[in-house]
Amino acid sequence: MKFFNVNGVRMPVAISGTPGARPLVLLHGGSTTHTVWDHLVTSFAATHEVYAVDQRGYGAGSRDGDYSFELMRDDVLGLFDAIGADRVDLIGHSMGATVAWLVAQAAANRVAHLVVVDTLPPRPRPEPVAMPPRPTGELDFDWRALQAVMAQFNDPDPSWWELLPTVVGPVLILSGGPASRTSKQAFEQARSMLRNAQLVEIPVGHNIHSDAPQEFLAAVVPFLST
Repeated sequence: MKFFNVNGVRMPVAISGTPGARPLVLLHGGSTTHTVWDHLVTSFAATHEVYAVDQRGYGAGSRDGDYSFELMRDDVLGLFDAIGADRVDLIGHSMGATVAWLVAQAAANRVAHLVVVDTLPPRPRPEPVAMPPRPTGELDFDWRALQAVMAQFNDPDPSWWELLPTVVGPVLILSGGPASRTSKQAFEQARSMLRNAQLVEIPVGHNIHSDAPQEFLAAVVPFLST
């Protein structure tokens, strides 16, 4: 584990793979940490230098109480600078996928390949998604971080969806199928707004990388080699 000081916060990053190869940055979801990728990183080790990130408020990172998707986006862009990466491959799930979309919108020329796991940029919705109750006991993340991004998920900036066409590099969207939290129609609409996007359904629900790792790798590994 290496610690980076990015935008005044401590960002823990587990680094593995081939030094000097193209960086692959992995962004976890809202109730997990970088360890959610542990079972997958060896599959990328030969072709990438892998950076599995604990986003602000998660794992051993800073917990200063100042949280938002935009701040997490800026942290990731700061990491790109800290590791001297002009271009990276980027994979995100759930909260991390929303951050990845915003990174690709803000710096399209720096994202060589984008993989988003069962997640699109949030849009205004008629019914808010209820915040789950806080689990008892000690958590490996700051509960306030999840509260902050859930509030934005329910009341998002409309530009996050409207700026989808600014993501010009190759995009792989993985859909969880009928058990997904997102409709097939929304996935198809997003794909149609992008210049260079593939949509692959792996019908296991939201946590494709955890629940169907072999199918996940079968889709992602060839995509990253294009």
